[in-house]
Amino acid sequence: MSRSSDERSFYRKKFFLSLIIPGFFTLVMWMVWISEVLLDTDLSFLGIYPLTLKGMPGILLSPFVHADITHLYNNTVPFLLLATGLFYFYSEVALQVFSLTWIITGLLVWFAGREAWHVGASGLVYGIASFLFF
Repeated sequence: MSRSSDERSFYRKKFFLSLIIPGFFTLVMWMVWISEVLLDTDLSFLGIYPLTLKGMPGILLSPFVHADITHLYNNTVPFLLLATGLFYFYSEVALQVFSLTWIITGLLVWFAGREAWHVGASGLVYGIASFLFF
């Protein structure tokens, strides 16, 4: 049984709309890393350092900073797949789930992480995966 062209168009449009927020987020992650490389700087101080005031901005900023290209790539692929799935299949609650996952995982690292700078979007990746699978 084949779908009508209107139905295919609807799903295609829904898919591309589901890519907007994950795509923009990924673009910012890559722009931050490219900026670090081009400016020969280290932005790990924008990560989370547990139980300190200096580490609090990292609750929001750490998903954009990565240790190296491998770390960034290993966050990019699962993040794009899982976040796009979140926005595609759960469009009514996706923004809330995404935002709460971002904040809650950051807070958990800030409260319970080891004494070191924590960077990357792994918390978001695992949080979104948990929502989708459970």
